[in-house]
Amino acid sequence: MISGMSIAIVVVMYAVWSSMFSLAKIALQYSPPIFLTGFRMMLAAVILLVYLLITKRSSFKLSRKQWISIGFLGFFSIYLTNVLEFWALQYLTAAKACFIYSLSPFFAAFFSYLHFGEKINKAKAIGLLIGFLGIIPVLTLQTGSEDLMSAFSFFSWPTLAIIGAAMSSVYGWVLLRLIVKDQMTSPTMANGSSLLIGGLLALAHSAFSDTWHPTPIAAGSFSPFFGWTLLMAFISNIVCTNLYGYLLKKYTATFLSFIGLLSPIFASLHGWIFLDEPLSGLIFLSTGIVCIGLWIVYAAELRQGYIVKAKPQAAVI
Repeated sequence: MISGMSIAIVVVMYAVWSSMFSLAKIALQYSPPIFLTGFRMMLAAVILLVYLLITKRSSFKLSRKQWISIGFLGFFSIYLTNVLEFWALQYLTAAKACFIYSLSPFFAAFFSYLHFGEKINKAKAIGLLIGFLGIIPVLTLQTGSEDLMSAFSFFSWPTLAIIGAAMSSVYGWVLLRLIVKDQMTSPTMANGSSLLIGGLLALAHSAFSDTWHPTPIAAGSFSPFFGWTLLMAFISNIVCTNLYGYLLKKYTATFLSFIGLLSPIFASLHGWIFLDEPLSGLIFLSTGIVCIGLWIVYAAELRQGYIVKAKPQAAVI
C-alpha cells in the first residue's frame, strides 16, 4: 500500500493549492483576468528560470521535440486553463469553481487511456459514474451574477468556462507527465518554460482585449495587486506545481486528480475565511459522494498496477 505519509503530502498539497480560488478572486479586484494571468505567469517564470540559470544551466539544453512539447504545455496548462478560470471566477464562488474542477478525473482517465494505455475496467467505470453523479447537484447551484449568464439548462457560461479550464488543465498534466517521465525533462525546467510561454500568450491577449493606461491595474492598486499575485505565484507555480510534477513520477494523473476531489472542502473553508462566502452543505455532501468514487478508482488502479506501491523501509538500528 502507499504509505500514509505519501497520502498526507498529497492532501496537504491540495489543501494549500485550493486557496488559489479565493486569492484569485481577491486579486481580480485590482486587474482584469487575462492581464492577471499573464503577469502572474511571467513573475513565476522569471523566478524559476533565474533559479535554474544559477543552479543548473544544463537544464536549458533541450531537443526540438522537448521544446515543442513544452510549447503545447504552455498553451493548454498555463494560458488556456488560467484565462478561462480567472474569467469564470468573476461570477462563481470560490467553492463552486473549485468543485467543478472535480471533473478533472474524468478527463484524466480519458487522456491517460489515450496517451498511456491505462485501461478503464468495470470497477473504474463504476467509480467514475458515482463521481459524476456526485457532481451534478453542485452544477445546478447558481448565485449572484452567474444567473445573468445562462447558457442552456442549468449550465451558465462561467460554469462551461471552468469545465473547459479543468479539461485543459488535465491535458496539461498529462503532457507534463510525458515531458518529465518519457522525455526526461527537469520538472522545474518544464514548469518554468511553459509558464514563460503561457504568460507571453496571455499578455499578448491582454494587449488586444484590455485597456492599458499605462497598465490594466486599477489606479493606486499596484502594491496590493503585486502582493497578492506574488503570493499566488509562490503557492501555485513555485511550490504546488513543482511538487505535483514530482508526484507524477510516482502516481498516475488519474489518481492525483481523484485525491484533488478533497479540494472543494478546503476551498469552501478558504472562501468562508477570506471572502465571507457561506459554507454550502451541498458541496460537502457531494464531495462525500465523489470520494466514494475516488476510493473505487484508487483500488482499481492499485490492482491494475498503475500506482507505484511504497517499498518497505529497513529497520533503523
